[in-house]
Amino acid sequence: LFSEYVGNADSPAQVRDGLLDALGDVVFVFSSIEMAKFHRDTGNPVYFYEFQHRPSEVEGVLPDFVKADHAAEIAFVFGKPFLAGDV
Repeated sequence: LFSEYVGNADSPAQVRDGLLDALGDVVFVFSSIEMAKFHRDTGNPVYFYEFQHRPSEVEGVLPDFVKADHAAEIAFVFGKPFLAGDV
C-alpha cells in the first residue's frame, strides 16, 4: 500500500499528497464502493463522480493542494444562496 500511494515521492509534499489520497480512499471511496454494491445488487443504477473544481472563495483560505473539499459541489449544483443563509 505504501508503494501505491507514496511510491517514489521526491518531496514532503508528494508524501503528504499520497497520504491524503490514502486517507480519502479509506474514509470515502472504500465505503462508497461497498454501499454502491448493495444498491447495485437491488437492481438500482449507481453513479460516481469526483468533483475537482477549486472554488474561488477558498483562495488564500485553504492550502493550494486542496482542490475541492467535501460537499464543495453543493454551491455549484444548487447555487450559493444555500451557503449564505438567504433561504
